[in-house]
Amino acid sequence: MDLPRSFTIRESSHRILNPFTDEKLATLGRALHLAPGTRMLDLACGKGEMLCTWAAAHRVTGTGVDISSDFIGAASARAAALGVADQVTFLHDDAASHAATDPVDVASCIGATWIGGGVAGTVELLRRSLRPGGTMLVGEPYWRREPPDQAAVEGSMATSKDEFRSLPALIEQFGELGVDVVEMVLADQDSWDRYVAAQWLNIRRWLDRNPDDELAEQMRAELTTAPVRYARYQRDYLGWGVFVLMDR
Repeated sequence: MDLPRSFTIRESSHRILNPFTDEKLATLGRALHLAPGTRMLDLACGKGEMLCTWAAAHRVTGTGVDISSDFIGAASARAAALGVADQVTFLHDDAASHAATDPVDVASCIGATWIGGGVAGTVELLRRSLRPGGTMLVGEPYWRREPPDQAAVEGSMATSKDEFRSLPALIEQFGELGVDVVEMVLADQDSWDRYVAAQWLNIRRWLDRNPDDELAEQMRAELTTAPVRYARYQRDYLGWGVFVLMDR
C-alpha cells in the first residue's frame, strides 16, 4: 500500500502538495478562526504541512492519514521540527477507509477527492468523522476557462471536460450535496507556478542522480513535455481552491 515512486520524485522538495503557497495555507487557517484545541482529521494529508503549521499557529490537534509511507515519514519529521509532535499524529493508511474514532471539529480532504470517487463521495467520507455543526474542507480543481478541445482537456491533466466543473457549477454542486459554502481560498497562477514548476527541477535533479533507474525514461519524457503542456493549457484553463463547507 503506497503511491507510485513517480509521485515522490516530482514532489520531493515540496512541503505543500497542492497549488497553495505558505501564505495561502496560512490565509485559510486564519479564515477558519480556529480555536485552540480544535480537533482535525486530514484525509490524504500528504506531508502534513496543514496540520503541522496550524498546530503551531493555532494550537489545533489532529490526525493525518495518507497512503504514502514517504509522505507520512516527512509529516512526522515536520511535526517534530515545529515542536508539535504532541499535538498531531500521522498514520500510514488508506484514507478512503478511515474514519475518526471520536467526531472531529474539522474534517478535510485537500486535493484528493479521488479517495471518495469524486466530490460527492468525499463529502460523505468526511461526514462520517465530523461532529454536528463541524466544518469540512475540500480542495478541488475547476475550469477557469472552458477548454475548447480534447487537447486542452488532456493538457490540463483531465481525461474529459466533465471531470471538472466551472467554479460556479462546483459551488452549485456543493449546494446539491446539502452543504453551505461558507469560505473559500483559491490558488492563482503564481501559486500554480510554484507548485508545478518546482516539480520540473525535482525531476531533473533526480534524473542527474539516477540515469540508469528503471523510471528514468518515463521521467525524462515527462520533463521534456510537461513545461510546454503546462504553459499552453493547464496554467490558463485549470483553477484550484479549498472550499469550506458546513452541513445545512
